[in-house]
Amino acid sequence: QVQLVESGGGSVQAGGSLRLSCAASGRTSIFVAMGWFRQAPGKEREFVAGIRGGASYYAEFAKGRFAISRDNAKNTVYLQMNSLKPEDTAVYYCAARDGVVSTTADYASWGQGTQVTVSS
Repeated sequence: QVQLVESGGGSVQAGGSLRLSCAASGRTSIFVAMGWFRQAPGKEREFVAGIRGGASYYAEFAKGRFAISRDNAKNTVYLQMNSLKPEDTAVYYCAARDGVVSTTADYASWGQGTQVTVSS
């Protein structure tokens, strides 16, 4: 099992940037797929980005604006978010699973989430 703790959320104006962090402990490995999801009020949780080994994957809305990375020495995954829009407002969750990155929420471990609010 992997324990995950997110940080870095907050409130920014449209066009601003935030970097989310996800600190992992427990059974971590570069072969564990890590994903970022988000959930806005009244909406389903959706995939944002994922990483496994040297490969990264993005939802269409995240391409060109968001970047996922991991520091294996620190067991930490990051989500750099630039050019933020009001529609990016959501609770952002970090997740981990064995195997490949999945764009559906079938991850075994989840963090508690961190709020991101983007004002216009």
